[in-house]
Amino acid sequence: MDEKKVNNESKDNIKETEKKENKDISKNDTDLKKENKKEEVSASKKKEVSKKTPHLKEIPPKLVKFREIINNALNQSPQDKIEAQRKKGKLTARERIAYLLDEGSFNEIGLLVESRCTDFGIKDKHIKGDGVICGFGKINGRKVAVFSQDFTILGGSLGLAHAKKISYIMEIAKKVGIPVIGILDSGGARIQEGVDSLDGYAEIFRKNVECSGVIPQISVIVGPCAGGAVYSPALTDFVFMVNGISNMFVTGPAVVKAATGEDVDFETLGGAKTHASKSGVCHFVSNSEQECFRTVRELLSYLPSNSAEKPPVIMSQDPPDREIPLLEKLCALDSKKPYRVHHIIWWLADEHKFLEVHKDFAKNIVIGFIRLNGEVVGVVANNSAYMAGALDIDASDKAARFVRFLNNFNIPILTLVDVPGYWPGVKQEHGGIIRHGAKLLYAYAEATVPKVTLILRKAYGGAYIAMSSKHLGGDINFALPSAEIAVMGPSGAIEILYSKQLSQAKDDERESLRQKLINEYSEKFASPYQTASTLSIDEVIEPKLARKKIIDAFSILKNKNLNPINPKKGNIPL
Repeated sequence: MDEKKVNNESKDNIKETEKKENKDISKNDTDLKKENKKEEVSASKKKEVSKKTPHLKEIPPKLVKFREIINNALNQSPQDKIEAQRKKGKLTARERIAYLLDEGSFNEIGLLVESRCTDFGIKDKHIKGDGVICGFGKINGRKVAVFSQDFTILGGSLGLAHAKKISYIMEIAKKVGIPVIGILDSGGARIQEGVDSLDGYAEIFRKNVECSGVIPQISVIVGPCAGGAVYSPALTDFVFMVNGISNMFVTGPAVVKAATGEDVDFETLGGAKTHASKSGVCHFVSNSEQECFRTVRELLSYLPSNSAEKPPVIMSQDPPDREIPLLEKLCALDSKKPYRVHHIIWWLADEHKFLEVHKDFAKNIVIGFIRLNGEVVGVVANNSAYMAGALDIDASDKAARFVRFLNNFNIPILTLVDVPGYWPGVKQEHGGIIRHGAKLLYAYAEATVPKVTLILRKAYGGAYIAMSSKHLGGDINFALPSAEIAVMGPSGAIEILYSKQLSQAKDDERESLRQKLINEYSEKFASPYQTASTLSIDEVIEPKLARKKIIDAFSILKNKNLNPINPKKGNIPL
């Protein structure tokens, strides 16, 4: 009985196991069928895709031709001319663009443009691009237009097609509101094209003027730039040059010698140092092309893309209320003792960073860009370490041009004043200090951007007025306790006011009397407290709090109405 029961139970177990196995088998069959269906669908889709985009066993002739033309256009520079550039320490036109722009951002236009000149065999050579590379790219993520003249192709000479390419990207840049950067390395006008090349220059000059004050324009001279070609950079906002490879002149050394008998070399006549320190044509000088392009990128970080925008803000960890003990030391300094104003600018600026412009020209006035609490500010400062900080012809031109640029591009102006007056002398008077000095007065008076002024020490006569004084249009004007504000310096004033008393004084008493009169005059007529009492300045401030005071002042003025006083009506005394 027990054996039968066991056998029946084992049979039942076997049946249950078989049922489970059959279910698993049927399930696996179902899964296999689904997978097969998926594979069939996938295969059918692949067949459909392959029907739509058949694999090309051979590249079509038209595509082969296209790729060949583009490749030849990109690599048409003769190797010997490239090597010649290398020996001079120069980059090629394409290398320059690659170094300047963000990696992979360049979009070229006009690669296949050719000269229409039929003379001297130029047309038969089928030179693509006509000696200039043009296009659009990005610097620090912001769009720019750029052109780079190629000295290895027809000497980078400018023909009509060459000029039209440049004019076209300038026109587009103006329409979309982005800066234009020109990299110049050219033998000048293309003689083979005659007047057409001159017409090309005229078209570029006109575009320079149309873009002026609308978008920033930067010229980078990395080779020769001679004859009429020099006037395009002269019309732009900033000019960069490189020691040893950059030259600019209207007439070269050979012509100068033939016309005047003067024997001069290229560097002395029109090199980077000459234009940076003597003519004032060049704003930035570098020792290599790489350094030059890095500085261009740095400059653009302070500039808006166009006149309708404000400069980019880069927030800093530098506390806005950071104190400046250095200014306390300035109050203790003899007013006749010179100092470099750069130290004060560095201490005021975020993270002590200052991009100086035109640093080798007219050193008696210092200009450049800083940030205050992340906001871009243009600085104009008298430098007592050179010519006592007095204004002369070159300083007036330098500062006036910079102030007008700042006003065009919505950049607030900080003016640091320590000026004894205008530089005296026959040379200055005959050179037109009246006319040139008036430029600075005009520039400040017409500027509608926020203007904050800090008087450090001396502020005398007409030069005090010119340096963004309250009644010339300064918005908020501060003074340190060390400030001396008067029609003229105390020493000169008492010689006029008390000449009779001084002449009648005994010899042993005259000097003590003079010092007494100087002190009295300074206290009564040159004191910052006297000036503050008439609202010619707004406040005499604690020196170490200058950074905070200036930042707060610009914060108050941030939404100042920027509409020009008299658009298109002024006639600056050029």
